[in-house]
Amino acid sequence: MRGLKGKRVLITGGASGIGAATAARFLEEGALVSVLDRDAKAGAAILEQLPALSAVLEADVSDLSQVEAALLEAVRQMGSVDVLINNAGISLRHRFLDITAEEWAKVMAINLTGMFYVAQTAARHMMDRSGGVILQTASTNGVTGYPYYADYNASKAGVIALTKAMALELAPKVRVNAVASGYVLTPMQRAEYTDAMLDEVNQKIPLRRHAKPEEVAALFAFLASDDAAYISGHVYTIDGAETTGGLASR
Repeated sequence: MRGLKGKRVLITGGASGIGAATAARFLEEGALVSVLDRDAKAGAAILEQLPALSAVLEADVSDLSQVEAALLEAVRQMGSVDVLINNAGISLRHRFLDITAEEWAKVMAINLTGMFYVAQTAARHMMDRSGGVILQTASTNGVTGYPYYADYNASKAGVIALTKAMALELAPKVRVNAVASGYVLTPMQRAEYTDAMLDEVNQKIPLRRHAKPEEVAALFAFLASDDAAYISGHVYTIDGAETTGGLASR
């Protein structure tokens, strides 16, 4: 991609899954990359896997003071932050009627409030300098109904609305977009499936498979690059055509 070499990139939730694949892709593009994750063990593992990382930062995105300290450290390690991949998130599978107040608060604290903390902190840094790019991980859950994930759905719909407001307010210095992925076969996701369950889910996706984390990473790389210099304020779905025909409701 044009314009990624030498860019300073911060990836939250970057020690596993989509975040780890995205870190690897930006390193391949010649960028400087720091990852932020609350899991110290996963952070140590990703540093071993990707020794070219500029930094692995341990922080909980739902704690503003930790977010601010982590951004300062990322700037110290890389000199600046030009691109933010705002990716940290969690999901809990449960029926709507069974969601507790504590579970609701936890999902919102990480998926929406945490994303706001990271986005605002990075945006202030970018606006004081020469600008930048903020890309946020949404989900097809934020644009259509999925049972058993009411809190997650609501949080991701909030991410989409937040993204659009940010794109309007931060233009023209900072471009902001969101990526809404469907089913992605991360190692953690694969561990939750039996072979029969995986095949059942694949059958409702027109491309008949889950996305690879590397395919989502490729979309992030494009949206961060100079090839996407006129793209801002939108949500880009990567779901193998799953939601195109309303199949997610089955």
